[in-house]
Amino acid sequence: MTVTLPISETFTSIQGEGSLGGVPSYFVRLSGCNLRCTWCDTPYASWKPESRAMSVEAILNEARGSGVSHAVLTGGEPMMFEGLAALASALRGAGMHVTIETAGTIAREVVCDLMSISPKLASSTPAPGDPRDPDGAWRVRHEERRLNLPVLQALLDAHPVRQLKFVVCGPADLVEIEGVLAGLRGWRPCDVMLMPEGVTPPGAEARAWLSAECVRRGWRYCHRLHIELFGNTRGT
Repeated sequence: MTVTLPISETFTSIQGEGSLGGVPSYFVRLSGCNLRCTWCDTPYASWKPESRAMSVEAILNEARGSGVSHAVLTGGEPMMFEGLAALASALRGAGMHVTIETAGTIAREVVCDLMSISPKLASSTPAPGDPRDPDGAWRVRHEERRLNLPVLQALLDAHPVRQLKFVVCGPADLVEIEGVLAGLRGWRPCDVMLMPEGVTPPGAEARAWLSAECVRRGWRYCHRLHIELFGNTRGT
């Protein structure tokens, strides 16, 4: 049986975030998300999802022709889709290193080389009156779904090579991050990354306080290299 997935875009670029920042990578962006972050930088995969159906075989052929050896499966929320497991297995079978990027709200048995988990904080919830959410339904759904500690723990247990990447809007987020981490076991400080929110490079003040907090806790500062290289441009 042919396995297909809803794909927003595929492209080859530089991995801009996390422990593999700077690595040339083939990106597969699945379209569809169970959350609606207020600051989402890929609304074409969440708030207004666009997609075309692609088979695992077609994606694999494109990946083989990309000329790179790293693949990033992202979204949206790729863990929503049953076919993700077949895609990840096929890419690894072709000798590619596979990163899966997820918010950590859905557990699914998948193989990968790096599980990149980005738990969503309260600052991600759409504000009342957001014109994209006129009746507030997504605000309620997002707040109910954005954190799932049992799923986060299951992902940590299943994937020894992982990172916990938190998007930070301000100092108040650090208290919530510490609370999330207190509810989890088995993580190391070097697994935790703090990334400043925004679709432009952060200013000197933001970089300074956030890097100082990383030094104090033994966490890692995570910048958005693709924003510095290409700006907020689709397909990069």
